[in-house]
Amino acid sequence: MAVRPPVCDFGAKMPDFTLPDPDGKPVRLADILGPRGTLVMFICNHCPYVQAVIDRIQRDAAELQSLGIGVVAISANDVQDYPQDAPEQMKAEALRHGFSFPYLYDESQQVARAYGAECTPDFFGYNADGELQYRGRLDASGRSPAAPDARRDLFEAMVQIAETGQGPRDQVPSMGCSIKWRA
Repeated sequence: MAVRPPVCDFGAKMPDFTLPDPDGKPVRLADILGPRGTLVMFICNHCPYVQAVIDRIQRDAAELQSLGIGVVAISANDVQDYPQDAPEQMKAEALRHGFSFPYLYDESQQVARAYGAECTPDFFGYNADGELQYRGRLDASGRSPAAPDARRDLFEAMVQIAETGQGPRDQVPSMGCSIKWRA
């Protein structure tokens, strides 16, 4: 079932967290903050929406990191029902796609709830002051291959945030699979 999260709550403060990477090493939000902004992404391994854009996520993340944007991905799915989203599978996924950012596991789902994450992928773009400025889509492609000239909504928004501290006022929500909450 496709889910569309709400539009950006401009200025909302970035929730703090400490989460393990797939090897169990704790990573704090402070470890990944960028001097010009931070992108927090909720993704998972099994979602067809994520799989359709995962290489573009990595491409944009690497470019954003070179511009001083911190980037992190978090998986919060219930691994009892979705074992393909378990930490050992997350590690393999990160290696397969050459992630340049940490991919963390939110077993308690408390971080996903604190952010208000609803789907995978769900993108939260913050300025250098930790204020939410973007809650939109990666691009217009959805689950389809992107056209070569597809507008890079997330990338362009994060560049604008890095340069001005403000996100675009016109944003299209992301769309994806619902986060798989534990009962």
